[in-house]
Amino acid sequence: MLQALKENLSFVFVCVAVFAGLLVLALLAQKLLIRELRRLTPARHVAYMGMFAALAGVLMLIEFPLVFLAPDFYKLDLSEIPVLICAFSMGPAAGVTCEFLKVVLKLLLKGTTTAFVGDFANFVVGCSFVLPASVIYHTHRTFKGAVVSLAAGGLIMTVFGSLFNAVYLIPAFARLYHAPLDVIISMAQAVNSHVDSVYAMAALCVAPFNLVKALLVSLITLPLYKRVKKLIRMDS
Repeated sequence: MLQALKENLSFVFVCVAVFAGLLVLALLAQKLLIRELRRLTPARHVAYMGMFAALAGVLMLIEFPLVFLAPDFYKLDLSEIPVLICAFSMGPAAGVTCEFLKVVLKLLLKGTTTAFVGDFANFVVGCSFVLPASVIYHTHRTFKGAVVSLAAGGLIMTVFGSLFNAVYLIPAFARLYHAPLDVIISMAQAVNSHVDSVYAMAALCVAPFNLVKALLVSLITLPLYKRVKKLIRMDS
């Protein structure tokens, strides 16, 4: 009992520390790399962020597996679309905050089925897409800049998400969910027979899954952001 409590508290501490670190990183990026952000009144800033977080939280509830790429406990959702639009409109810090609020809202509405590991993964891996993409976009605010930023963010998410799964998330899921690693690896082997370790699972299952997600999110975000940008510009 005490060991389980210790593990859970340790996981909570990691979650809080990671959120704080990502938010500080986003604020530093805004200050050092971005010369000018679109100015909104504090009330409008909070209102837009809340709206985007609410949309993202609802989209996070609509999830489905890609069983031809990864085990069915990996669920794809399109909740990064509103978060990216928020980050492109109001900056990296707003994007990280929106990503966090999205996960909190989802937990309030649905709870967790993965001992919070999946929700933590959604936040961290989502930030690995949103944060670099928004920083790059705000230094090159053109259509080409948006395409490059989404491509770079998607590539970073694919690489980072795979490594993060192998090094931390999959072992944490096995420990907190009391699922032996061998069982998890065997589930991945049912999808891809070449999987024989956690790292192989990350490379052969998680990486393609994240790449498909990045592609879908990017293709939908580009035309939507163009429309939303005009509305926010009129309100700024």
